[in-house]
Amino acid sequence: MQGSLGKRLKAAREKAGLSQNEAATIIHVSRQSFSKWENDHGYPDLDNLVYISDLYGVTVDSLLKGSVEDTTTQANKTQRKTTSVKLSPKLYQNRDEGLFLLVLAFVSGIVPPVGIVLPIYIMWRNNKYNSLYKVIYLVSVIMIIVSVIGTSVYVSDNWLSPTQTTVYRVK
Repeated sequence: MQGSLGKRLKAAREKAGLSQNEAATIIHVSRQSFSKWENDHGYPDLDNLVYISDLYGVTVDSLLKGSVEDTTTQANKTQRKTTSVKLSPKLYQNRDEGLFLLVLAFVSGIVPPVGIVLPIYIMWRNNKYNSLYKVIYLVSVIMIIVSVIGTSVYVSDNWLSPTQTTVYRVK
């Protein structure tokens, strides 16, 4: 991996099989930050560089210098392969956003017309790195169904066939 830091970052990301968006979501930075780093318009800080090296399964030296792996011996390479830990996306789950979206999905069912539109936005905003992301989809679909039923009942009772209510005076 020769060339600039940006080219080495991009090559390592592609070798790991990740898109810019996926890598940015795992590390909790914007996709635009990854684009700047890979186009040599900026550089990641040291913490992010360590996270990136763990995520891609390469050393920080190989990202910075590019030729470090060429000078290592075969024994060091095999030792590094056995000691490296494959990172799981579960380690990087965004718990706060997942819980917020789940609560928002439940609350959207209170007002029927809002409960039709808001869960669609929630499903669009949800991603596989949120905690409980499958539950969020399920709750959102249920809230859409409940809200459609609630809205149809409200519309039919008030506009389509309003009932004739007689008020009697109580003495």
